[in-house]
Amino acid sequence: MATFNFTGQTNFYSGKVRDVYTIADQWLVMIASNRISAFDVILPKAIPYKGQVLNQIAAYMLKATEDICPNWLLSAPAPNTAIGKKCIPYKVEMVIRGNLTGHAWRTYHGGNTTLCGITMPDGMKENDFFPEPIITPSTKATVGHDEDISKEDIIKKGIATEADYAVLEKYTQELFERGKQLAAKQELILVDTKYEFGKIDDTIYLMDEIHTPDSSRYFYADGYEERQAKGERQKQLSKEFVREWLIENNFMGKQGQVVPEMTDEWISVISNRYIELYEKVIGEKFVPEILTDDETFNRINAALRVLSL
Repeated sequence: MATFNFTGQTNFYSGKVRDVYTIADQWLVMIASNRISAFDVILPKAIPYKGQVLNQIAAYMLKATEDICPNWLLSAPAPNTAIGKKCIPYKVEMVIRGNLTGHAWRTYHGGNTTLCGITMPDGMKENDFFPEPIITPSTKATVGHDEDISKEDIIKKGIATEADYAVLEKYTQELFERGKQLAAKQELILVDTKYEFGKIDDTIYLMDEIHTPDSSRYFYADGYEERQAKGERQKQLSKEFVREWLIENNFMGKQGQVVPEMTDEWISVISNRYIELYEKVIGEKFVPEILTDDETFNRINAALRVLSL
């Protein structure tokens, strides 16, 4: 993916998945690449259409939740690009879990029933619903691994004030409830997800992407109860299948471990799974749109000119 230079550009940051341009210290241009990461490691090969899938799901979901809280998004001028307000981010991800899955299950199965200061009920099986969704925040690491953190430590370390954290918690619960409702309409279960927030003056904004396969996990609702009763694996739409493949091939991002070979066939499988999730979550046919770097640059510039008028 090309690196651009926009008029009024004041900063550039290349993350695990996105390239982020700051314009006039006021707006962000966020380009979702086809890079894929797992265990905080960028995998060596890109996944076709992944950036478009992430960007378009996020734009759809931000629009569908804008009555709950303000969000950063202003426009999506290209299939893989979003432009929005620059916020001062809280250095924490608000992770919320409806089911005992993934990291929560690995923690629980390892004998630790406490996660981020939250005690999980005894006697649960993998993928069971929690009695109520639990919020298990993690630090937002610039480099290295994100780490679990409790509400109490977030406040004690000054990551958020007690008053601000109460708002973050409220927004997280309401956004997750809306996400579950949207998923249910598509016969899916929104299992867990994460939200990122920032502030402009005294207003808290929802930032980044929401309810995408990179930030969320979905189960198919049809057959969920039967699979649980039989102790079978749940049929899911998420990036977890990539993590599971890596674990099976002895890679969890630890020092000395080597990423297994990503064959063309496996890359195609991952791409198709992302497209499947788009169509299932949005309820519309995915339409691939491939732009040249020049076309992307020109569309972004045109959108920035409108903002600066």
